[in-house]
Amino acid sequence: MSDELRMFQDTARRFMQTEVAPHIARWDAQGHVDRELWHKAGALGLLCPSVPAAYGGGDGNFAFEKVLIEEQARVGCSAWGASLHNGIVAHYLLAYGSEAQKLEWLPKLASGELVGAIAMTEPGTGSDLQSVRTSAIADGDDYVINGQKVFITNGQQAGLVIVVAKTDPNEKAKGVSLLVVETDRADGFRRGRNLEKVGMHGQDTSELFFENVRVPKANLLGRSEGLGFVQLMEQLPQERLIVALGAVGAIELALDLTTAYVKDRKAFGKRVIDFQNTRFKLAEARTEAMLGRVLVERCTELLLEKKLDAVTAAMAKYWTTDKQFEIADLCLQLHGGYGYMDEYPISRLWRDSRVQRIYGGTNEIMKELIGRFL
Repeated sequence: MSDELRMFQDTARRFMQTEVAPHIARWDAQGHVDRELWHKAGALGLLCPSVPAAYGGGDGNFAFEKVLIEEQARVGCSAWGASLHNGIVAHYLLAYGSEAQKLEWLPKLASGELVGAIAMTEPGTGSDLQSVRTSAIADGDDYVINGQKVFITNGQQAGLVIVVAKTDPNEKAKGVSLLVVETDRADGFRRGRNLEKVGMHGQDTSELFFENVRVPKANLLGRSEGLGFVQLMEQLPQERLIVALGAVGAIELALDLTTAYVKDRKAFGKRVIDFQNTRFKLAEARTEAMLGRVLVERCTELLLEKKLDAVTAAMAKYWTTDKQFEIADLCLQLHGGYGYMDEYPISRLWRDSRVQRIYGGTNEIMKELIGRFL
């Protein structure tokens, strides 16, 4: 924690307390955060903190992304898709974009003028990205994109979407490419429903439709077609660490809330924490939270050293999100009937925890990946 990182943490914490925490329930009801939130975050330097200053970013490293993720988890907000915007979308552009592409789009992501999304999942394709059916066929100086995407984070507000598509539909992995679509310039682009979900009610998770959408060939990410699958695999360790960091932050918040509750709540004439079962269950969960914290701290060190491999990231993603769901469920149980009420934050933490085991690659796929290297 350098002085610069502590200053960033202080800014992020104040922002979460003043601009995020008071609005969580309202965002859950309306199904998205306020568009102005992105502009406010950009003005404070909270967007693209690990992007070089030459492209409008904060000139930091992944530690700055980590701090922002943790401060958002601290207030129990799952509505704002900043971690995807900052740590995933911007980094595809940074890693694979041309100089012209980076100069064009990264400053707009850093200011909040553009909200970023990445369109991977399709109605018939989730973790198996080699099998996407969305096509991007070369036609003169353009690509023509046709297809449908689903479960897209930031889908209703995104102005820049990285689309996973087949530039060669006859190939599997070698046919996949990444193309950038600016939504306000894309005739034939259409947003579908803001999907109603079990949890993450404030996150605008959407369907996206591409009907003969023409984008310039200059919008291809990478030096040639067919590199998209490799690009996805290279970025997935950071994406999975982002998920794991959110999981550990949510675990710690759930335990803090629950510990305070059981110290105050009484049953049969004594505090709930005075029952041995309560103390033992919380002792086990606190130990697992510590193990999760150590794991993500080590993974962050490896990422900063450019040594975080796919297997280690998969271990972190699956273990922390499994524990997040288990511990959220335990904490709700210790709240009793009140835990099932929306007015208690533990109910939101419980609902939101379930999807963590699905996106970013299902936990079953994580175990398959780990198993291949045994």
